[in-house]
Amino acid sequence: MKLAFLLSALLLAVPRPGEPVRKVYVANSAGDDLHVIDAATNQVLKRVVVGPQPHGLCSNGRGDQLFLTIENTEGPEGELLWFDPYTDTVTRRMKIGPHPNQLAVTPDGTIAYIPCDDATWWVVDLARAEVVTKIWTGGRPHNTLCSPDGKTMFLGPKGSYHVVLADTATHKVSGEIKLSDAPRPIALSKDGTRFYANVDTLIGFEVADVPSRKVLWRVEAEVPEDQLRKASRSHGLGLRPDERELWMCDVFHDRTYVFDLTVEPPRQTASIAMKGGGYWMCFSADGKLCYISERIGNTVAVIDTATKETVARIPVGNVPKRVLAVTLPGKSSSRGKGD
Repeated sequence: MKLAFLLSALLLAVPRPGEPVRKVYVANSAGDDLHVIDAATNQVLKRVVVGPQPHGLCSNGRGDQLFLTIENTEGPEGELLWFDPYTDTVTRRMKIGPHPNQLAVTPDGTIAYIPCDDATWWVVDLARAEVVTKIWTGGRPHNTLCSPDGKTMFLGPKGSYHVVLADTATHKVSGEIKLSDAPRPIALSKDGTRFYANVDTLIGFEVADVPSRKVLWRVEAEVPEDQLRKASRSHGLGLRPDERELWMCDVFHDRTYVFDLTVEPPRQTASIAMKGGGYWMCFSADGKLCYISERIGNTVAVIDTATKETVARIPVGNVPKRVLAVTLPGKSSSRGKGD
């Protein structure tokens, strides 16, 4: 009876021709692989070997092309990988600078900005797989984010107390936003006017106004005094798609906090216990689920954003960090792999 029920559930989860497909991708930073999860069933579909220490993971605006960076800390060079989410295969590889981290791609999928440990952004033409230029940023370039309109790149260099902005038309630095400490994960509103950043030594985040390049709020999470570790920090930040909430990981207290963005300054409304080492997050397109990598537990927690309850915990690879939820446009049964 139970087997029949499971088979029925799996058959219902299989999309019909032309229907969109929902997947979650997990880069295992201390391994050499990527895990592919079926978002309908919370089951691992495939493990794909990609190379040592996969670090960065992003998609183009349509979600039908993924890109990864391979950090390869034992070697002098890293790699940029093109990844087809329909077939879940690597389709192209390119050598780039040392120890590349979290990259970003313009929504049209034409240009990638890749932060490397030579203190520069490597700017790559994705159609030609060629380096267009290298932009000196200083510090240790790390997390990169593109504005929804594709006009501006944001970079948080570790070791420096600011975020660098670059114009994607000219590939020139166009400004900076000064923060109180070194930036970690970053997020941006859909209209490009509000910028959010975890910063070192803060269990919380800072909020900046992009047009004025000024920090508006420094928001500290509420942590019970008997649990507070002063040396703790936050790593993991995400805006729920309706932008009414911001979610944030507290690395050492194994918590995820939820903040109400409809008030200023943002106000904490929930605290969610994690299995261990919550480090990166993403949301389903409809905002109903949040996926959080737990680097100590080697799992991905799936949280219902309405109830704030963990509904699944999915075993993945060694030290998962970057997670990415993708809704693939449906393909009709008459279309081939190369379409």
